[in-house]
Amino acid sequence: MTNEGFAEHLGVAVRTVAGWHRSPDLVPRPEMQLALDTTYERASDHVHRRFSLLSRPVEEPAQAQALRVAIAVVVKHEEVLLVCRRGDDALTWQFPAGMVKPGGSPETVAVQETLAETGIHCAVRQHLGGRLHPSTGVLAEYYLCEHLTGEARNLDPQENVDVTWVPTSALTRFIPADRIFEPILKALEAA
Repeated sequence: MTNEGFAEHLGVAVRTVAGWHRSPDLVPRPEMQLALDTTYERASDHVHRRFSLLSRPVEEPAQAQALRVAIAVVVKHEEVLLVCRRGDDALTWQFPAGMVKPGGSPETVAVQETLAETGIHCAVRQHLGGRLHPSTGVLAEYYLCEHLTGEARNLDPQENVDVTWVPTSALTRFIPADRIFEPILKALEAA
């Protein structure tokens, strides 16, 4: 969130939030700390992971791995699987995805997260490439996957609002074309 957005969310002045940025060693008053703790407890797992990464001391060894996600583009006939994800400010339709832990296999994460979020068993057909995601700034690895079995259902209501199969011809009604990694569009045209 921006300073203004976070201040509005907490119901405090923008200068209060800006002061925290200027003086990171500042200890908030007990009632403010309680409000911050409550906000953190109610935040999504994604926000918890991001906070954890941002709050690590600078002195930690430089063995850190860039934050990576594996994204599964699951196809079944002429349809593609999408999840409607809860975000900080809005709901967004996207492909199933999961964080890749250091030393983990992105292919395995793509398959496991798809099953965990949607109940869909899939298999990786092709690696479509990777990029620095323009919205999140994380390293994203994309995999074209084939539906094996299972009915699409929302198994992760904390993170997602809905799960559905969308005709590939209607994909850009859910995700704007300029936000879709170009190799995905080419792979879906060929599928």
